[in-house]
Amino acid sequence: MKTTLPLLVLACVVSVSSVTAAQIAVPKTVAITGATLRTDKGAQEGITVVIKDGKIAALGKGVKVPSGATIIDGTGKTLTPGLIAAGTGLGLVEINAVGYTNEGRFGDAKPVHASFRVTDGYNPNSIVIDVARNGGITSTISTPRGGLIAGQSAWMTMGAGSVEDNTVDDSAALHVTLGRSAGGVGDGSRGRALQTLRALFDDAQHFGKNRSAYDRGQTRPYGAGHLDLEVLLAVLKGDLPMVVNVDRKSDIAAVLKFAKQYRIRVILTGATEAWMLADEIAAAKVPVMLNPKSNLPSSFDQVHVVDDSATRLANAGVQVIISPLGDASSARTLRQLAGLAVAHGLTWEQAFASITTIPAKVFGAKRGTLKAGEAADLVLWNGDPLELSSHAEAIFIGGIQQSMENHQTLLRKRYR
Repeated sequence: MKTTLPLLVLACVVSVSSVTAAQIAVPKTVAITGATLRTDKGAQEGITVVIKDGKIAALGKGVKVPSGATIIDGTGKTLTPGLIAAGTGLGLVEINAVGYTNEGRFGDAKPVHASFRVTDGYNPNSIVIDVARNGGITSTISTPRGGLIAGQSAWMTMGAGSVEDNTVDDSAALHVTLGRSAGGVGDGSRGRALQTLRALFDDAQHFGKNRSAYDRGQTRPYGAGHLDLEVLLAVLKGDLPMVVNVDRKSDIAAVLKFAKQYRIRVILTGATEAWMLADEIAAAKVPVMLNPKSNLPSSFDQVHVVDDSATRLANAGVQVIISPLGDASSARTLRQLAGLAVAHGLTWEQAFASITTIPAKVFGAKRGTLKAGEAADLVLWNGDPLELSSHAEAIFIGGIQQSMENHQTLLRKRYR
């Protein structure tokens, strides 16, 4: 029987990763002393942070270390908030080439899956999570894909434990795809996709005003079921943002018009030609999520892609989120992508904000900063986190120090 390469790789994954990396036992209180704190606000030397009961108890210069605390010497090291990988397949995808390891993409022709939540298929023991965490990532916004409306993403922390242990928000955003990749709607016709989207939101508005009639079977037919319509209603009410995967300038303009018409909160993702409408996007206060490594026109929707798209958008006043965009296995390169954006004009502070404070603000989670009273998601580095020569030496999620062992280190041990 012929065995394909992905299946051989999967077999290796299973045999090597039979023991999941576990959390390191941590005393109640930990103090990191003498570190250089770097955030999107700048750098401060000689900082001490005290972690207690999963939160930051104190942070600053001259902070007193509590008696009995475990002390980690941060002298000469860099302390940062944990990184946030937005728009990834972490916890949903093991191997992109093996379809049955993908819990976040739909293969059916149905275009609407608004009520689907990725937490129903999320795997907190995924081997990809441990690898990404070693790249300093402490949170991800795990995202579904497929059809016109793929479903709802979830804000997940990256610690060991159950789905419930790691869920910050199981309904972070609704995800929509326009352009030629919106399968299942008019053979990918962008005009047909927008027409369908308008009809669905009109249905949701009608449903919201006629629930009793709907329950009695006395309304006109809707283009989606009641569970999907409930989610679309949440978008219309402003309770849930809508992330739209779109690249072409004309499509982006259409999305901005759609958002204004229905008064909904929109986030653009992909958005390789967004820089051409930077002022309009900034005026509409629409954030943009992009991958700065996407600098070649891989389709006719991306003909005008440029290297410094993030810089042009940020300088126009757009909130920019840097992301590997869907690729779970590349999530670990998040800090490399931010460094690449710096090489093309972003300041260090702008780039770091794009992987910490900005995604936290856009998606409404209290993460991405280091402040007393907040969750202790932080990373201690041996150098500049945006430099490839640096690496994480200690990672805390919810105040718990995480194991640095992962699939890659297990492979090294086995075959050395």
